[in-house]
Amino acid sequence: MIKRVISGTIVFAIVLLVFLIGNQYIVDVFLGIVAMRCIYELFHTFEQKGHHPVRWIGYLASAVIMLLHIIPSQYTIITLASIIPVAMVILFVQLLTKKTDIKVVDVAITLFGICYIVLFLAFMSLIRALENGRWLVWYVFIASWLTDVFALFTGKTLGKHHFTDISPNKTIEGCIGGTLGAVIGMILYTIALNNILGLEINYIVIAVSGLILSIVGQIGDLAASSIKRYAGMKDFSDLIPGHGGMVDRMDSVIFIAPFAYLVLMYLI
Repeated sequence: MIKRVISGTIVFAIVLLVFLIGNQYIVDVFLGIVAMRCIYELFHTFEQKGHHPVRWIGYLASAVIMLLHIIPSQYTIITLASIIPVAMVILFVQLLTKKTDIKVVDVAITLFGICYIVLFLAFMSLIRALENGRWLVWYVFIASWLTDVFALFTGKTLGKHHFTDISPNKTIEGCIGGTLGAVIGMILYTIALNNILGLEINYIVIAVSGLILSIVGQIGDLAASSIKRYAGMKDFSDLIPGHGGMVDRMDSVIFIAPFAYLVLMYLI
Protein backbone atom coordinates (compact mmCIF):
# COMPACT_ATOMS: atom_id res chain seq x y z
CA MET A 1 0.00 0.00 0.00
CA ILE A 2 2.86 2.41 0.84
CA LYS A 3 4.43 1.74 -2.54
CA ARG A 4 1.09 2.43 -4.23
CA VAL A 5 0.64 5.72 -2.35
CA ILE A 6 4.17 6.93 -3.11
CA SER A 7 4.00 6.11 -6.82
CA GLY A 8 0.49 7.58 -7.04
CA THR A 9 1.71 10.80 -5.45
CA ILE A 10 4.57 11.06 -7.94
CA VAL A 11 2.21 10.47 -10.87
CA PHE A 12 -0.18 13.12 -9.56
CA ALA A 13 2.66 15.63 -9.18
CA ILE A 14 3.78 15.05 -12.77
CA VAL A 15 0.23 15.41 -14.13
CA LEU A 16 -0.27 18.56 -12.05
CA LEU A 17 2.89 20.17 -13.38
CA VAL A 18 2.15 19.29 -17.00
CA PHE A 19 -1.52 20.25 -17.20
CA LEU A 20 -1.53 23.21 -14.83
CA ILE A 21 1.83 24.84 -15.47
CA GLY A 22 2.93 23.46 -18.84
CA ASN A 23 1.92 25.21 -22.06
CA GLN A 24 -0.09 23.51 -24.80
CA TYR A 25 3.01 22.16 -26.58
CA ILE A 26 4.31 20.52 -23.40
CA VAL A 27 0.87 18.97 -22.84
CA ASP A 28 0.81 17.60 -26.39
CA VAL A 29 4.29 16.10 -26.11
CA PHE A 30 3.40 14.56 -22.74
CA LEU A 31 0.20 13.04 -24.13
CA GLY A 32 2.06 11.75 -27.18
CA ILE A 33 4.58 9.98 -24.93
CA VAL A 34 1.76 8.57 -22.79
CA ALA A 35 -0.01 7.34 -25.94
CA MET A 36 3.17 5.64 -27.19
CA ARG A 37 3.62 3.85 -23.89
CA CYS A 38 -0.04 2.78 -23.86
CA ILE A 39 0.24 1.51 -27.43
CA TYR A 40 3.32 -0.49 -26.47
CA GLU A 41 1.55 -2.09 -23.49
CA LEU A 42 -1.65 -2.79 -25.40
CA PHE A 43 0.10 -4.39 -28.37
CA HIS A 44 2.41 -6.35 -26.05
CA THR A 45 -0.69 -7.75 -24.34
CA PHE A 46 -2.16 -8.95 -27.62
CA GLU A 47 1.21 -10.42 -28.60
CA GLN A 48 0.90 -12.77 -25.62
CA LYS A 49 -1.94 -14.43 -27.55
CA GLY A 50 0.13 -14.83 -30.70
CA HIS A 51 -1.05 -11.72 -32.55
CA HIS A 52 1.29 -9.34 -34.40
CA PRO A 53 -0.05 -5.77 -34.28
CA VAL A 54 2.12 -3.30 -36.19
CA ARG A 55 3.79 -1.27 -33.47
CA TRP A 56 5.44 1.38 -35.62
CA ILE A 57 2.08 2.44 -37.06
CA GLY A 58 0.77 2.85 -33.52
CA TYR A 59 3.79 4.89 -32.47
CA LEU A 60 3.54 7.08 -35.58
CA ALA A 61 -0.16 7.71 -34.90
CA SER A 62 0.68 8.57 -31.28
CA ALA A 63 3.20 11.15 -32.44
CA VAL A 64 0.40 13.02 -34.23
CA ILE A 65 -0.85 14.17 -30.81
CA MET A 66 2.46 16.01 -30.36
CA LEU A 67 1.76 17.98 -33.54
CA LEU A 68 -1.87 18.91 -32.92
CA HIS A 69 -1.13 22.52 -31.97
CA ILE A 70 1.90 22.96 -34.19
CA ILE A 71 -0.13 22.55 -37.35
CA PRO A 72 -2.65 25.36 -38.14
CA SER A 73 -5.77 25.06 -35.97
CA GLN A 74 -8.10 24.78 -38.97
CA TYR A 75 -6.45 21.45 -39.84
CA THR A 76 -6.69 19.88 -36.37
CA ILE A 77 -9.91 17.93 -36.89
CA ILE A 78 -9.03 16.77 -40.40
CA THR A 79 -5.63 15.60 -39.12
CA LEU A 80 -7.27 13.46 -36.45
CA ALA A 81 -9.88 12.21 -38.90
CA SER A 82 -7.17 11.17 -41.36
CA ILE A 83 -5.30 8.93 -38.92
CA ILE A 84 -7.50 5.85 -39.37
CA PRO A 85 -7.82 5.83 -43.21
CA VAL A 86 -4.11 6.54 -43.68
CA ALA A 87 -3.15 3.83 -41.17
CA MET A 88 -5.56 1.37 -42.80
CA VAL A 89 -4.07 1.91 -46.26
CA ILE A 90 -0.52 1.43 -44.96
CA LEU A 91 -1.49 -1.70 -43.01
CA PHE A 92 -3.22 -3.33 -45.97
CA VAL A 93 -0.31 -2.50 -48.25
CA GLN A 94 1.89 -4.42 -45.83
CA LEU A 95 -0.63 -7.24 -45.70
CA LEU A 96 -0.94 -7.49 -49.49
CA THR A 97 2.82 -7.51 -50.10
CA LYS A 98 3.10 -10.63 -47.90
CA LYS A 99 6.53 -9.51 -46.70
CA THR A 100 5.47 -9.63 -43.04
CA ASP A 101 3.73 -12.02 -40.67
CA ILE A 102 0.72 -9.77 -40.13
CA LYS A 103 -2.78 -11.07 -40.83
CA VAL A 104 -6.15 -9.37 -41.13
CA VAL A 105 -6.74 -9.76 -37.38
CA ASP A 106 -3.44 -7.94 -36.74
CA VAL A 107 -4.63 -5.07 -38.92
CA ALA A 108 -7.84 -4.95 -36.88
CA ILE A 109 -5.94 -4.97 -33.57
CA THR A 110 -3.61 -2.21 -34.76
CA LEU A 111 -6.53 -0.02 -35.84
CA PHE A 112 -8.34 -0.78 -32.59
CA GLY A 113 -5.28 0.36 -30.62
CA ILE A 114 -5.08 3.61 -32.57
CA CYS A 115 -8.78 4.35 -32.02
CA TYR A 116 -8.76 3.29 -28.37
CA ILE A 117 -5.54 4.99 -27.34
CA VAL A 118 -4.60 7.74 -29.79
CA LEU A 119 -7.93 9.19 -30.84
CA PHE A 120 -9.43 9.03 -27.36
CA LEU A 121 -6.37 10.56 -25.69
CA ALA A 122 -6.24 13.32 -28.31
CA PHE A 123 -9.41 14.73 -26.74
CA MET A 124 -7.37 15.53 -23.62
CA SER A 125 -5.28 17.87 -25.76
CA LEU A 126 -8.42 19.40 -27.27
CA ILE A 127 -9.89 20.00 -23.81
CA ARG A 128 -6.67 21.61 -22.59
CA ALA A 129 -6.79 23.96 -25.60
CA LEU A 130 -10.28 25.26 -24.72
CA GLU A 131 -10.79 28.58 -22.99
CA ASN A 132 -9.94 27.94 -19.31
CA GLY A 133 -8.78 24.51 -20.46
CA ARG A 134 -6.03 24.30 -17.86
CA TRP A 135 -8.83 24.19 -15.26
CA LEU A 136 -11.53 22.35 -17.20
CA VAL A 137 -9.28 19.39 -18.02
CA TRP A 138 -9.33 18.42 -14.35
CA TYR A 139 -12.94 17.31 -14.68
CA VAL A 140 -11.58 14.27 -16.52
CA PHE A 141 -9.16 13.40 -13.74
CA ILE A 142 -11.70 14.09 -11.00
CA ALA A 143 -14.28 11.83 -12.64
CA SER A 144 -11.69 9.09 -13.13
CA TRP A 145 -9.67 9.21 -9.93
CA LEU A 146 -12.49 9.87 -7.46
CA THR A 147 -14.52 7.07 -9.02
CA ASP A 148 -11.58 4.72 -8.42
CA VAL A 149 -10.95 5.91 -4.86
CA PHE A 150 -14.57 5.88 -3.69
CA ALA A 151 -15.32 2.62 -5.49
CA LEU A 152 -12.38 0.99 -3.72
CA PHE A 153 -13.35 2.10 -0.22
CA THR A 154 -17.09 1.62 -0.70
CA GLY A 155 -16.52 -1.82 -2.17
CA LYS A 156 -14.27 -2.86 0.70
CA THR A 157 -16.62 -1.64 3.41
CA LEU A 158 -20.08 -2.20 1.94
CA GLY A 159 -19.59 -4.40 -1.09
CA LYS A 160 -21.71 -7.56 -1.04
CA HIS A 161 -23.15 -7.96 -4.53
CA HIS A 162 -20.76 -9.20 -7.20
CA PHE A 163 -20.87 -7.16 -10.40
CA THR A 164 -19.09 -8.95 -13.25
CA ASP A 165 -16.79 -11.91 -13.89
CA ILE A 166 -14.48 -9.68 -15.92
CA SER A 167 -13.34 -8.01 -12.69
CA PRO A 168 -14.20 -10.32 -9.75
CA ASN A 169 -13.40 -7.73 -7.07
CA LYS A 170 -15.92 -5.17 -8.31
CA THR A 171 -19.26 -4.89 -6.55
CA ILE A 172 -22.46 -3.01 -7.31
CA GLU A 173 -22.04 -1.05 -4.07
CA GLY A 174 -18.53 -0.07 -5.08
CA CYS A 175 -19.70 1.14 -8.50
CA ILE A 176 -22.44 3.25 -6.92
CA GLY A 177 -20.10 4.65 -4.28
CA GLY A 178 -17.54 5.54 -6.94
CA THR A 179 -20.12 7.38 -9.01
CA LEU A 180 -21.45 9.32 -6.03
CA GLY A 181 -17.92 10.29 -5.03
CA ALA A 182 -17.14 11.54 -8.53
CA VAL A 183 -20.36 13.57 -8.74
CA ILE A 184 -19.75 15.20 -5.36
CA GLY A 185 -16.14 15.92 -6.26
CA MET A 186 -17.11 17.53 -9.57
CA ILE A 187 -19.75 19.70 -7.89
CA LEU A 188 -17.27 20.88 -5.24
CA TYR A 189 -14.69 21.62 -7.94
CA THR A 190 -17.31 23.58 -9.89
CA ILE A 191 -18.15 25.65 -6.81
CA ALA A 192 -14.46 26.53 -6.54
CA LEU A 193 -14.19 27.43 -10.25
CA ASN A 194 -17.33 29.58 -10.18
CA ASN A 195 -16.24 31.47 -7.08
CA ILE A 196 -12.54 31.86 -7.82
CA LEU A 197 -12.56 32.30 -11.60
CA GLY A 198 -16.00 33.87 -11.91
CA LEU A 199 -17.30 31.11 -14.18
CA GLU A 200 -21.01 30.34 -14.38
CA ILE A 201 -21.09 26.58 -14.79
CA ASN A 202 -24.48 25.04 -14.04
CA TYR A 203 -24.37 22.68 -11.07
CA ILE A 204 -27.20 20.46 -12.28
CA VAL A 205 -25.46 19.99 -15.64
CA ILE A 206 -22.23 19.15 -13.84
CA ALA A 207 -24.00 16.65 -11.56
CA VAL A 208 -25.55 14.87 -14.56
CA SER A 209 -22.22 15.06 -16.40
CA GLY A 210 -20.42 13.58 -13.39
CA LEU A 211 -22.87 10.69 -13.36
CA ILE A 212 -22.29 10.00 -17.05
CA LEU A 213 -18.51 10.44 -16.96
CA SER A 214 -18.12 8.20 -13.92
CA ILE A 215 -20.15 5.42 -15.54
CA VAL A 216 -18.21 5.78 -18.79
CA GLY A 217 -14.96 5.66 -16.81
CA GLN A 218 -16.01 2.43 -15.12
CA ILE A 219 -16.85 0.95 -18.51
CA GLY A 220 -13.34 1.96 -19.61
CA ASP A 221 -11.88 0.20 -16.60
CA LEU A 222 -13.83 -2.96 -17.40
CA ALA A 223 -12.86 -2.72 -21.07
CA ALA A 224 -9.19 -2.75 -20.11
CA SER A 225 -9.84 -5.63 -17.69
CA SER A 226 -11.49 -7.64 -20.46
CA ILE A 227 -8.37 -7.24 -22.63
CA LYS A 228 -6.12 -8.37 -19.78
CA ARG A 229 -8.43 -11.29 -19.07
CA TYR A 230 -8.27 -12.32 -22.72
CA ALA A 231 -4.46 -12.33 -22.58
CA GLY A 232 -4.32 -13.95 -19.14
CA MET A 233 -2.48 -11.00 -17.57
CA LYS A 234 -3.02 -9.23 -14.24
CA ASP A 235 -1.58 -5.88 -15.33
CA PHE A 236 -0.50 -4.38 -18.64
CA SER A 237 3.00 -3.90 -17.20
CA ASP A 238 4.80 -3.06 -13.95
CA LEU A 239 5.73 0.49 -14.98
CA ILE A 240 4.07 2.18 -11.99
CA PRO A 241 4.69 0.30 -8.70
CA GLY A 242 1.41 -0.68 -7.07
CA HIS A 243 -0.65 0.50 -10.03
CA GLY A 244 0.50 -1.62 -12.96
CA GLY A 245 1.09 -0.16 -16.40
CA MET A 246 0.24 3.10 -18.08
CA VAL A 247 -2.97 1.65 -19.50
CA ASP A 248 -3.94 0.39 -16.03
CA ARG A 249 -3.59 3.96 -14.73
CA MET A 250 -5.20 5.66 -17.74
CA ASP A 251 -7.96 3.23 -18.74
CA SER A 252 -10.86 5.28 -17.38
CA VAL A 253 -9.29 8.62 -18.38
CA ILE A 254 -9.03 7.34 -21.96
CA PHE A 255 -12.73 6.51 -22.10
CA ILE A 256 -13.89 9.66 -20.30
CA ALA A 257 -11.92 12.18 -22.43
CA PRO A 258 -14.15 12.24 -25.58
CA PHE A 259 -17.35 12.51 -23.54
CA ALA A 260 -15.87 15.20 -21.30
CA TYR A 261 -14.95 17.20 -24.40
CA LEU A 262 -18.54 17.07 -25.63
CA VAL A 263 -19.85 18.15 -22.21
CA LEU A 264 -17.36 20.99 -21.88
CA MET A 265 -18.07 22.23 -25.41
CA TYR A 266 -21.71 22.57 -24.32
CA LEU A 267 -20.79 24.30 -21.06
CA ILE A 268 -18.65 26.98 -22.68
